[in-house]
Amino acid sequence: MEIRRSRHVDRVKHLLRHHPVVAILGARQVGKTTLARQVLKSWRGPRVIFDLEDEVDLQRVREPGLGLRELRGLVVLDEIQHLPELFRQLRVLADRPRRPARFLVLGSASPALLHQSSESLAGRIAIHDLEGMALDEVVGRRGLDLDRLWLRGGFPASLLARDQALSLRWRQDFIRTFLERELPMLGTQVSPVALGRFWRMLAHWHGQIWNASELGRSLGLGDTAARRYLDLLASAFMVRTLQPWFENLGKRQVKAPKVYVADSGMLHALLGIADQHDLLGHPKIGASWEGFLLGQVIQRLGARPEECYFWGTYQGAELDLLVVRGRHRLGVEFKRAEAPAMTPSMHIALADLKLDELIVVHGGRENWPMAERVRAVAARNLVTELKPLK
Repeated sequence: MEIRRSRHVDRVKHLLRHHPVVAILGARQVGKTTLARQVLKSWRGPRVIFDLEDEVDLQRVREPGLGLRELRGLVVLDEIQHLPELFRQLRVLADRPRRPARFLVLGSASPALLHQSSESLAGRIAIHDLEGMALDEVVGRRGLDLDRLWLRGGFPASLLARDQALSLRWRQDFIRTFLERELPMLGTQVSPVALGRFWRMLAHWHGQIWNASELGRSLGLGDTAARRYLDLLASAFMVRTLQPWFENLGKRQVKAPKVYVADSGMLHALLGIADQHDLLGHPKIGASWEGFLLGQVIQRLGARPEECYFWGTYQGAELDLLVVRGRHRLGVEFKRAEAPAMTPSMHIALADLKLDELIVVHGGRENWPMAERVRAVAARNLVTELKPLK
């Protein structure tokens, strides 16, 4: 069964037509290799894949006599974080005339990986960020719906597990493996125990304004250590940081980011939420709903990280998501209520931010216009009602 929808395949193939090197970056187990194999399957011409977690493939790529230079067609290098120095060689190969080969590199993002690619392949590499499965990949599949996606998250192995107990166990094992095995690959000396405590504390902070001093103090950490832990989890796609939008409005505006555990299923595992009953009675249900739909809307819009913000003032006005592309400004609010009403914050955001449109995503089943430039959209209708940005 194909795990990822064709839009990902189409996007990667489009990037390969225009760039000599394309990177698919995302968390481990999110489906990067499956996506690459789908691209390979539809590729016309020579193709080869190297798994750099396999010692044989790793040695073949390291061997000077292998000659990546001699390969033609599509060359896939999986788990490239195991050999980041390969980016220097790819720079030479990318600059050849007529480009006899295209390179598709897959990696669980790390500081070393991103540093190497930005230095060595600037102007030559395109990046496709792959997140967990989205609503458009769930709709129409037997046994899958919005509630299951929200509870289990978007990692395919978690979402498609035979039952909820197996899904939860997979996520718990993932967290333990990440802390014990993946940290050394990220080139950090952080204690797995310390980072695990921080990650769990961050789950309770999910959807709030980042405060390094307060969070660090609760764990006996300094500001610098708390920021380093946050950056480490964000670089591995475990945490989403949403930057604040501020401009000269004559109001005091929030200038610290909001933080979210990126995957709702991982959030629930960190919080000890075992099933739907636990979720519906948990005090973080509202924040979980917001973070889950925030990710779904960003994916659906095709918005880049640098286009996404939240907005808040110290007078109490706020907007959950502001997407800015060119001169177009779209605002999004998330409400668990089935029949949300206009609020003072919405009116202020419309006026102060000069929004072209404000969408209120809610937990009901109907869509309706709420006011001029404002419409309510049921979360389960996002696929049909929300179109990708142009």
